[in-house]
Amino acid sequence: MSVAAVLSLELVGSGAAAVLEGRPIALSVVVPTFNEAGNLKELRDRIAVALGRTEWELIVVDDDSPDDTATLARTMAQSDRRVRCLHRLDRRGLTSACIEGILSSSAPLVAVIDADLQHDERLLPLMLRGLEDSAIDVVVGSRYVPGGSTGDLDRRRVRSSRTATRLSRLVLHADLADPMSGFFMIRRDAALRSIRAGMSGVGFKILLDLFASAPVPLRHIELPFRFRARASGESKLDATAAWAFVIMLLDRLLGRVVPVRFLSFALVGCAGVAVHMLVLGALFRAFDASFLTAQAAATLVAMTFNFALNNVFTYRDQRLRGWAWLGGWCSFAVACGIGSLANIGIANWLFTGRTPWALSALAGVVIGAVWNYAVTSIFTWRAAKPRIAPAQLG
Repeated sequence: MSVAAVLSLELVGSGAAAVLEGRPIALSVVVPTFNEAGNLKELRDRIAVALGRTEWELIVVDDDSPDDTATLARTMAQSDRRVRCLHRLDRRGLTSACIEGILSSSAPLVAVIDADLQHDERLLPLMLRGLEDSAIDVVVGSRYVPGGSTGDLDRRRVRSSRTATRLSRLVLHADLADPMSGFFMIRRDAALRSIRAGMSGVGFKILLDLFASAPVPLRHIELPFRFRARASGESKLDATAAWAFVIMLLDRLLGRVVPVRFLSFALVGCAGVAVHMLVLGALFRAFDASFLTAQAAATLVAMTFNFALNNVFTYRDQRLRGWAWLGGWCSFAVACGIGSLANIGIANWLFTGRTPWALSALAGVVIGAVWNYAVTSIFTWRAAKPRIAPAQLG
């Protein structure tokens, strides 16, 4: 979604009401949600206690949760002017949700906190005090500074978090102990500088994205907090979240010279080559199939593998299901078939023109990959993107 489109989103609600009453909002608390209906009221009540007389608003950015989190947020807003909802359709992602929440805020300060009650909302007043110092841009709730703790988080999650923290040093422009934290407070103008500089908007790690995108290093402090157990619902951290994190790191390391989706598409393609060779070898060597039969079967399996992975990872926000999945596979197969012909034709043309065979082959692969990505992004996923029914807009 473009920044211009986001800026036009729902700028009404508690912020506007407070200004009309002469009480400007001091803090916007952005809460990205997906299936968090069981936690939302409790989170609002806890934030109210923690912030006391501070003028604040709660911006719930919901990715069309099946449990009707957005409906609950709107119901809450009817009786509490501090609450408002941004309801996103046909797209997913914590980072992009937070960006939209930040852009919809009129407050000078913005906090980001998870809806699962794992972050300690009692830290919010201390974060506010930290930002009273004009030399600070962002205050981070940290699990890894003295006094902080990962709480009862299982060992596998702790190891994954620490590994991701080490990897983040490759792109981070600050000495942060916990760059993977999703709990922080930032000056809105500082966040806007990072957004305008070109945040990737991919995945779950918005703090890392903000720091890595900042044109001028963000001045920061970290405050310790103890990570709590989830109150209800399920964790959103899965294989797709890990994949998005890797893609974001590659995006930063490569200087953003290629689109983020193309990076994911290309990595899936590399995995597809491995699958192709495994199937080809098994059929040709182990089952004594003819090379032509083995090659055709391997191509079909690899193509299906690539389509399935791209549907889950590369185009997670436009994932095809049911009959749309089958139609998408057909268009993907046709596009990639044409791409294969282009690959062979260009490679052969270059080779006959006395280009070294390795360079000829590489050029064919690159042209084929770009073709496949461009065509499938238009005809396989975008063309099949669900239409928004009028009832969904009410």
